[in-house]
Amino acid sequence: MRILVALGGSALLKRGVLPSPINMQPAVDKAARIFAAALMAGHHLVITHGDAAQLGLLGLEALNGVQETVPALDVLHARSQGALGYQLELALRNALPAGAAIVSIVTQTLVDVHEFAVLNHNVPVGPVFEKATAVQLAKAHGWKIGAAGCGWCRLVPQPAPQEIVELDAIRRLANTGVTVICGGGGGVPVQRDMHGQLHGVEAVVDKDAASAVLACGIGADFFVMLTDVGGIYADYGSADARLIASTGANALVSHLPDLPETGMRPKARAAIDFARRTGKPAAIGLLQDLPGILEGWRGTLVSPDAGPFGLLGHRMAS
Repeated sequence: MRILVALGGSALLKRGVLPSPINMQPAVDKAARIFAAALMAGHHLVITHGDAAQLGLLGLEALNGVQETVPALDVLHARSQGALGYQLELALRNALPAGAAIVSIVTQTLVDVHEFAVLNHNVPVGPVFEKATAVQLAKAHGWKIGAAGCGWCRLVPQPAPQEIVELDAIRRLANTGVTVICGGGGGVPVQRDMHGQLHGVEAVVDKDAASAVLACGIGADFFVMLTDVGGIYADYGSADARLIASTGANALVSHLPDLPETGMRPKARAAIDFARRTGKPAAIGLLQDLPGILEGWRGTLVSPDAGPFGLLGHRMAS
């Protein structure tokens, strides 16, 4: 079975944990062992990953250097993709028999710079500062800033992904049995000018939406998003929370307003998009539950039909 596995940043490292080498290596090694087990079981994987924490750290390092050398956001995207892609590839090679065919690719995602989302800078990106520092940086670099968590940071657009530029190459590699690591952070957002030339865009792309586009493009049989909760919950955060073990795409649409806008809702949208466009299932769950997700007894399964929710009892995973 060809599976697109989207490894969320919070599935790799707990929220708020610094992506330092001492923290990253054990987390990457754990993910690699889980992916290696799926490969050894006969599945074919294309792996995407989040990179928000790495992007923030690279942005902070850049700002602490010579101001004239601070790279554009698209270049930082490429650096964070390359770094984490390399770490995942190395760990996966070490977890598999010698000679395993694995490659990591810095991926570009085509976006429409004229869509409404581009005109609204509302997604926080990079490191968080005190307000005075953020104001100073905004003046120096022409940023739009806003409150984010316990501080202030840069705000950028989040246009919808239209196309994965490297799709044909990824599909060819997957068709020959190569495990491909790509699509880090949703890919580097790029636009195409009137002459057909590509240019980087100062924006971010939702990694789950981009992963769904890629999953459709490579003909994936199954689309799995791994995060830090066990799946989609009804009444999430309350004492009555129940895991939605299975649902049809249409039923899940009606549940979208009840989901956290910056957490589970984008994943649910991506699952719905994939299921509707391909007629194949998607799933959301924990990294360590991947074996059970592939066997159908862990996480939330989203089917293309219009089936109702299948609820389990109080099973809040952590």
